[in-house]
Parts: sequence; C-alpha cells; structure tokens
Amino acid sequence: MSATILVVEDEPGIQEVLKFNLGQHGHDVLVAPDAEEALKLLRGALPDLILLDWMLPGMSGIELARRLRADPRLKNVPIIMLTARTEERDKVLGLDTGADDYITKPFSPRELMARIKAVLRRRAPQMTEDPVEIAGLRLDPVSHRVFGNGTPLELGPTEFRLLHFLMTHPERVYTRSQLLDHVWGDHVFVEERTVDVHIRRLRSALEPTGHNRLIQTVRGSGYRLSTT
Repeated sequence: MSATILVVEDEPGIQEVLKFNLGQHGHDVLVAPDAEEALKLLRGALPDLILLDWMLPGMSGIELARRLRADPRLKNVPIIMLTARTEERDKVLGLDTGADDYITKPFSPRELMARIKAVLRRRAPQMTEDPVEIAGLRLDPVSHRVFGNGTPLELGPTEFRLLHFLMTHPERVYTRSQLLDHVWGDHVFVEERTVDVHIRRLRSALEPTGHNRLIQTVRGSGYRLSTT
C-alpha cells in the first residue's frame, strides 16, 4: 500500500534518487530542502513517514525532530534519520531525539525500503500491504478484499479503510476526531458524525458473518475493534 513520505534533504542529487526509488515502490513523495519548508508542508497535511537528513541548512534535522516530537499534532509521525555520521553516540542522539530509525549514507535502495517497511509496520501498520486477520475476519490490502470465515464481504472504500485501521490497532479506543485524522486524513473538514454513519455501514457489511460484533462503541469515548 502506498504511503505519503516527506523527504527533508538539501542535496538535489539525493532528493532525486529518493524520489525515484520511493516512486518506484508506489509511494507519494513530498520534498523539502530545509526544516522551515518542511514545517510549512506539515501545516497543510501529515505524511505517513518523514525521511529527515541530519545536516540541514539553518535548523538541523535533530532540532526539527525535537520540534516535531514536542508538537501534539506531529508527534506520532514516524521519522527515519538520514546521515553520514556513523559513530554510535550520534545514532543514540538521533534515536533519543525521537527518530524511529537511523540509516547512514551511503545506503542501498533495498536497505532503505526495508527500513521504511519495518517502521511503517511498527508505527503505521495500516500503511503496509500485510494481510490482517482477527477472529476469522480477514482483510487483504493488496487484493482489497475482506472475508468473514471465508465468505467474501462487500465493503465500500471508506469502510475498507476504516476497518483496516481498526484491525491494525485492535483493542484501542479512538475518538471520532482521531478516526477522522487517521482514516479520512489530517485537515479534512467533515463533521465528526460522519464517522458514525460509516461505522453503521461497516457493521452492516460485517453482519452476514456476525463480525459486526467486533466493532464496539465505547460510551463517551469512541470506537474500538475487539479481538473476541
């Protein structure tokens, strides 16, 4: 499944290499040459992952990572640091700042893609192509199909994304606002009650195999997907 990746890198040659390789793997790429431009882009919409160069003109990548982790809206965006620094203390500093992973230059495209996949699987599993199955309910992002105990179920595109997110974050309660951000996208201005409409449609689609019971309402809080 494609992800939106923000590349914060000031060297044009590396920018182009990253854009090409990420694009080859189906990812959408945004590019910022410095921290200030990155912050402008982040005010518009949130990417699924940030590739952040350590050495940037002006504000360093380390300082930008600190700012992102201190911002309630941005703190959960996964970050992979890119740097020519190879000493252990530099790696520790990058990770202590809040980076999810650290990759040293030069790196192979294969290694980078493996790191990206691993971070997304850990921090944003709904962005991976891995099938997920809970209590006989199986969702395959590649074929865009859902099965309940082996029976095909018909879901609309929004209900599919909603179910995928809930299945990759089971037993966690999400408010309507959080679901809007994660499923519909940050800065999408729709009514929170829209979530209720799609939850009803999702339950209806899962009802033939009894899996509608997995979608639970938590009074006063939001919704969760139960594993039993």
